[in-house]
Amino acid sequence: MENCRSKKNRVHIISLGCPKNLVDSEVMASLLLKEGFRIVPSEEAADIILVNTCAFILPAKEESIGEILRVAEYKKQGRCAHLVITGCLPQRYGAALGRELPEVDLFMGPGEIPRIAAAVREMCAKPGAARTFTGPPRFLMDASFDRILSAPAFSAYLKIADGCDNRCSYCVVPSVRGRFRSRMPADVLREAERLARSGVKEIILTAQETTAYGRDLAGRPTLASLLEDLASIGDLQWIRLLYTHPARITTELLEVIARHERICRYLDVPVQHIDDDILRSMGRRTTGEKIKRVIRRIRNIIPGCSLRTSFIVGFPGETKDSFARLHAFMRETRFDHLGVFTYSREEGTKAAGLPRQVREATKESRRHTIMVEQQKISREINESLVGTAGEVLIEGPSNDRRFRYRGRMRRQSPDIDGVTYVMARDRTPGDIVTCEIVDITTYDLYAQEMR
Repeated sequence: MENCRSKKNRVHIISLGCPKNLVDSEVMASLLLKEGFRIVPSEEAADIILVNTCAFILPAKEESIGEILRVAEYKKQGRCAHLVITGCLPQRYGAALGRELPEVDLFMGPGEIPRIAAAVREMCAKPGAARTFTGPPRFLMDASFDRILSAPAFSAYLKIADGCDNRCSYCVVPSVRGRFRSRMPADVLREAERLARSGVKEIILTAQETTAYGRDLAGRPTLASLLEDLASIGDLQWIRLLYTHPARITTELLEVIARHERICRYLDVPVQHIDDDILRSMGRRTTGEKIKRVIRRIRNIIPGCSLRTSFIVGFPGETKDSFARLHAFMRETRFDHLGVFTYSREEGTKAAGLPRQVREATKESRRHTIMVEQQKISREINESLVGTAGEVLIEGPSNDRRFRYRGRMRRQSPDIDGVTYVMARDRTPGDIVTCEIVDITTYDLYAQEMR
């Protein structure tokens, strides 16, 4: 223990996967810091490397394993003493990982976050066989947990719930993250106020499904009522909403977004598919017509709302006709931002046992078809923005001498959408400036600050 608390106490954290995982990493960093560990930005300087993993689909698992094997080289070379793996990968595969990854000293699931510091301390004091802690995934962070925010510090994710009850046939989240659990509204507000006081300009609400918020709480508070309260926090300037299920987007929610300037006119609505047979087989609890109806309602109540979605192509039973319906839907709807996943056959899911599995080559071909079409749509939408004005949150310098800064407009979520390059003088990361769009690429915007 003395080694970890003195000379061998430098921890580097690598966070993989979704924003929800990032929040978990920030909480673990704070817990470790309070127990005398040092959080360092460089893996080369670390005595302990912690990888917080994702295991949602095959590419996420492959990325996690690849990253573990990469940083394990530091241990083999004697450049770090310990390797810790947390998150969804240990929760999903448990002790079996220890046999496959003997380089790892400690495995912990997402339900074990509160004991991370004690477990790492014990690992340092008593090195030897790998330890695995993967109890029931019941942990739900609250405002009593501090976080060490990842850069940039002016934008932060706010996790309002964890787990999922939807049990879509292709998804492992309920078995890895547990039942859906909402935080109390007052607790969410406490954390939001704390973030705002620390200088955060933008909060991004996240959960496995934000529109399910409050269904498990006494009094059944809603996402709409939570947003209404968050919009009253004076120091917050942007509030952004991710992971909304199309079956649970209410008129009340849309009216709250339309009413408050601080709430970005941006909605992430993962529809996954539009064909009724595929939606039914996926367990999505909605229909193609209902999805189209809710999109029309969004655009009617929130004019100019930027829409992001995701599709899954190559789901078992997806025929040429059902894919053609999806293709036609995306052409007609013209989403501002769209991501496409090829179906991943995950063990332990209902969909893994379905007949009529689609060939990998067909999946990739269909993904390519959608993405090529979306590139055209994205460019056309961006071209329509030239000459318009809007706020840009400055994130930092760019490599372009003319457009000195890189940032995002309200219509752009971090990491998943494009960016905006800004021509301006003497700006600081975190500044929000009004700009005119002067040029575009397929996914990015170029803007000049308006004086």
